[in-house]
Amino acid sequence: VRCCRPTHLIQLLFIIAIGTAEAMPPDFLDGTVVNIAHRGGIVEGYPENTLAAFRHAIAVGAEVIEIDIRGTRDGEVVIIHDETLNRTTNGTGPVANYTLEELKKFDAGYGEQIPTYEEVLELVTNTGVKLLLDIKISPELDIRKVVRLTETHGAVTNIIVGVRNLDDLREFRTLNPDIRTLGFVATPFEFKKYVTAGVDIIRLWSWWIFLYPELVAKVQQLGTPVWASAGDAPRQDIERLIMKGVNGIITNQPEVMAGLLDDIEPTP
Repeated sequence: VRCCRPTHLIQLLFIIAIGTAEAMPPDFLDGTVVNIAHRGGIVEGYPENTLAAFRHAIAVGAEVIEIDIRGTRDGEVVIIHDETLNRTTNGTGPVANYTLEELKKFDAGYGEQIPTYEEVLELVTNTGVKLLLDIKISPELDIRKVVRLTETHGAVTNIIVGVRNLDDLREFRTLNPDIRTLGFVATPFEFKKYVTAGVDIIRLWSWWIFLYPELVAKVQQLGTPVWASAGDAPRQDIERLIMKGVNGIITNQPEVMAGLLDDIEPTP
């Protein structure tokens, strides 16, 4: 199932940037731009990393939802960005200090609970929406369980695992070689070692892309798509990223991104 929306203009820009269309791999590097909702989007009324946010992201046209994966004291897998509960819930202290049952008692905003990974997998089943997993490695998080849950739900082809080091990449590849991976590279030009090690996508910060005009093309010339983290970037900056040839944009505003892509897409 494709998760991207084609536009003839973007295809043309991409072909110009890379030089040839024939060399492009079949997925995520075909002249399309993917709308990726960061934590489901950071939108008033839809608290980040909650089922409400994910439903809203799907409704407004997100094609991938980025979620943050953490472990609980009793070994369950939950979705929350911070190491502690303080910012995003009415609880306090480290997430890892609590069992799942205890975490479910906290309010994550507007009456929402902290969701489990399994709940999110169930939510996106049959929607065509994929998940980008930002793995928050800790002693409490069993990544083997993350892989098992993914497999149980038949979602191996519908997730992309984000890794921040080559050891984690190798571990996920060992657990299931069919799982796609994204490298959250820490510096602009360390992408080569991640590509050599086999990651499927490279994530770059948007300011890197604006600072180094050739960076996107250098990654793509290795046959690897580029996804850009744009945060709260306004529409005009998202347009600039598209003009730079990126293949996906991780945004806090998936509805803005969807509207922009609708405007760019030519009328049949």
